[in-house]
Amino acid sequence: MKKIIIFSFIMVLLLTACGGYETTTLPSTEYDYELVFPSDQYPETALHIHGAIAQGYASICTINRDGAEANRKQSLAGIDTRNGYDRDEWPMAMCEEGGKGASVAYIDSSDNRGAGSWVGHQLSSYPNGAKILFIVDKPKVLFPNHPVTAKPSDAPKATPVPETTEEQSAENDAVVYANCAAVRAAGKAPLHKGEPGYSRKLDRDGDGVACE
Repeated sequence: MKKIIIFSFIMVLLLTACGGYETTTLPSTEYDYELVFPSDQYPETALHIHGAIAQGYASICTINRDGAEANRKQSLAGIDTRNGYDRDEWPMAMCEEGGKGASVAYIDSSDNRGAGSWVGHQLSSYPNGAKILFIVDKPKVLFPNHPVTAKPSDAPKATPVPETTEEQSAENDAVVYANCAAVRAAGKAPLHKGEPGYSRKLDRDGDGVACE
């Protein structure tokens, strides 16, 4: 059995040397600790990290606090600030994997700073060089502070306009007021559309109520 294993290993080496196989260097997937990010607590930051990792950015952060400032300058170069938003970087500036070419997104300041504080606290006991695997699920609720869209039943109801019969129309035509002063003198103000004496000329704003 040992002879077979040794022979197979020698054949692999020979084929590789002769160009029969191509060797591929895979990115390191080794890590020291796992950190599950609270996606539903900081949904906007979580969505950025989740999307960046899906696009091929590293999910492992090798802590390098000394290089954070230089990495931040490189990753944010040429990206303008916006009021109310932070420029969130992934990988983070404190990671060896961060810096030039990092994914940067505008994130609501309260969400991003809360997330940064949480991550900083979780990583505070780990030394430089520690490799942390970030596990970030897509948040269930993306924007919890935004108002809920009104349902159709919540929409304001239109005030029905009473239909005018031919008999009422004839009666209305029989009553004519020269102006709103005459309407008020007759004690009929305000006049609603369909009532005797109502006319469009007395209803200046066209809302169906004259001489308000």
